[in-house]
Amino acid sequence: MADIDTNNIYTQLGLNPPTETRTKENDELGQTEFLELMTAQLTYQDPLKPMENGDFLGQMAQFGTVSGISELNNTFSSLSESFQSNQALQASTLVGRRVMVPSSNGYLAGGESLQGSVELVQSASKVTISIENQAGQIVNRQDLGAQQAGLIDFEWNGMDARGNPLPAGEYRVAAEVRRGNEVSAGQMYTVVDVESVTLGVGGQDLTLSVSGLGDIDMSQVRKIM
Repeated sequence: MADIDTNNIYTQLGLNPPTETRTKENDELGQTEFLELMTAQLTYQDPLKPMENGDFLGQMAQFGTVSGISELNNTFSSLSESFQSNQALQASTLVGRRVMVPSSNGYLAGGESLQGSVELVQSASKVTISIENQAGQIVNRQDLGAQQAGLIDFEWNGMDARGNPLPAGEYRVAAEVRRGNEVSAGQMYTVVDVESVTLGVGGQDLTLSVSGLGDIDMSQVRKIM
């Protein structure tokens, strides 16, 4: 417990301070010294004016509170170190993996396909996926038919409607969801490659650098492929 003048307390009790004192970092009173001092107070107190129970309990409570806070700080420090270690472990396993994130933009790499999902909160009579280039032109459509609620996967092979291969780059995907005469847009997810990972600072999430989309928070990842 900091800021306690033990020599002054010994003087008030009519005792000489001990000739040998323990050196404590920041002049703190440790548990052993506290108990020794408390024993001295009880031993040499005036029998006609004994220490009040409230005073005794107050000192014990004060020391216990400070000691508890110190132990709590040590616990939080250990938890923080453990969290950082877990983050580093996560980071080492994510680089080179594919993840699904909420985005209507996907990146078509050369010789690969563009994968994603549309999320339906309820069943639909028809779902149609549209692929647009950066100029906003629709280059391909996929009719997924009737679908139940949940994540509905799709995959585009990078060809236009005539079967011609399109250049690598960023494309936009959209879903037209029909329920009878009602038409709405579905929540889109695209699958992207993780190129690098930045560890979070101060309890923040990992930041993933993904192909074509830049940086995203780890909390946005819906699925790790």
